[in-house]
Amino acid sequence: MPTKKTNSPVKKVPTPKRVARSETVRDAALLPLGQYLIRRLYDSGARHVFGIPGDYVLGFYKLIENSPLELVGNTTELAAGYAADAYARIRGIGVACVTYGVGGFSIVNAVACAYAEESPVVIISGAPGLRERGPHQYLHHVVGSFETQREVFRHLTVASAALEDPLTAFREVDRVLFACVRYKRPVYLEIPRDIIEARPLYKHCPFPEKPRSDPKALEEAVAEALGMLRQSSRPIILAGVEVHRFGLQDLVVQLAEKARIPISSTLLGKSAIKESHPLYVGVYEAALGRPEVTRFVEESDCVLALGTYLTDMEMGIYTQKFDESRIILATSESVRMRFHQYQGILLEDFLRALYDQDLPQYERPLPQARDPIYAPWEAKPDTPITIRRLFQKINSILDDNMVVIADIGDSLFGASDLVIHQKTEFISPAYYTSMGFAVPAAIGVQCANRKLRPLVIVGDGAFQMTGMELSTAVRLGFNPIVIVINNGGYQTERFIMEGKFNDILDWNYHRLPDILNSGWGFEVRTETDLDKALHAALNNRDTFSLLNVRVPPGDVSPALRRLGRHLQRRV
Repeated sequence: MPTKKTNSPVKKVPTPKRVARSETVRDAALLPLGQYLIRRLYDSGARHVFGIPGDYVLGFYKLIENSPLELVGNTTELAAGYAADAYARIRGIGVACVTYGVGGFSIVNAVACAYAEESPVVIISGAPGLRERGPHQYLHHVVGSFETQREVFRHLTVASAALEDPLTAFREVDRVLFACVRYKRPVYLEIPRDIIEARPLYKHCPFPEKPRSDPKALEEAVAEALGMLRQSSRPIILAGVEVHRFGLQDLVVQLAEKARIPISSTLLGKSAIKESHPLYVGVYEAALGRPEVTRFVEESDCVLALGTYLTDMEMGIYTQKFDESRIILATSESVRMRFHQYQGILLEDFLRALYDQDLPQYERPLPQARDPIYAPWEAKPDTPITIRRLFQKINSILDDNMVVIADIGDSLFGASDLVIHQKTEFISPAYYTSMGFAVPAAIGVQCANRKLRPLVIVGDGAFQMTGMELSTAVRLGFNPIVIVINNGGYQTERFIMEGKFNDILDWNYHRLPDILNSGWGFEVRTETDLDKALHAALNNRDTFSLLNVRVPPGDVSPALRRLGRHLQRRV
């Protein structure tokens, strides 16, 4: 029960103020379009641009090359998209630039992933010049009409524009970039190659608008939420992905500490909160998660879900047992309680206003972790390595400067119980679940923050899709540690439905350094092998290290076994 209840009135919620015109962008008023876009990207926080050149975008690439932005050439456009996505999750905005048609359509899946998981990525595509387009001209890379590509991206982005008219192009750049930052989702800009030098017809100064909450809706939503919390004796905060994306980690922790409310996180929101915090419970995955965490969350009489979307992956394939009348669901777009919702409320404004209230103080014992992943690790000589022991070892080596990047499948499910030491140091496509994300993401992470060292956990099937992106790591002098879980195929699908379609060719992954003429490779079969390989990898600061960890095909994490059982009923 709360140690103190209060019936004090709801404190007045102040109306957010509009920000003044920025001084930093006035000198961009007369820049040509291409340079103006580069300047606005830089002002938004981007320092790198990922992609692959092509003739329709070469002119813009030359502008980037001569700008403060650094070009990063990837092995495929898809890899560039994943790298920009991970970069955005660290820095707050990412940029990928590709050519028309073959480049644009190649990056589409990465853009879909970024949209589903609220990652603010700017996609820039070159396009055929306006003067070379005609009713009977068939240009390479063009499919259907010149509107086909932008129509595809219109469905995968929160804002898009074709910069074809100098009268509107500069304002369109501002509008699209504002939407990217406001909604934390990808946007699309298309630039014909003969317009990058176009100048504004009138002096153009960007006005950096700041969105505002509806003050009356905010005040009423806070009052209702406060009433629910005051009636509660066992509340819990469920931190979701938007706590990451909107930089609200500290504010959520302050709210939890003020009222002593325990914190859990969703799978996509993992590491939104420093997981060594004394109020942190663990990742909630409903029937797929650790039983003590699931029980603790579902026994709560008020769930303050912050920045959380109740997707099937977040809710354990919809095995959650929540009483919806006890959920306060606050996202970047609305606040929902008791089967109704308030529109026009910013998540940050809601959190700050709630924090300013006279909150009850709660005292609730937290569950004790019983998973062996948290036990000390010591190699057992000549003992074959298993998934459980692999993740137990990984957990023992994590430190404050390491970011875990988990691909899907057991790479993700096994990693869900790792203890992340700092906030925002776990990255995974945990909702969209796109294979091949992790290795390119490591490039984006180290570009975004050179002090972070990626520890990549990836299945053999996912590695075969994008693993050659390690050549980009070699070129840039990066040093990720890549652990390939080699079980001979698509293990998650085996648990849903067995078939030869789940088999793949067994590569000698540890021999990849021979091809790239750089890197260290290790073949791991036993616990002793793993111990030695990780020790060497941690001390190898100059280049990448790759561990080919051979595990039996039937050996999987408990979470994957639970997931397989639930999905088998649906397929």
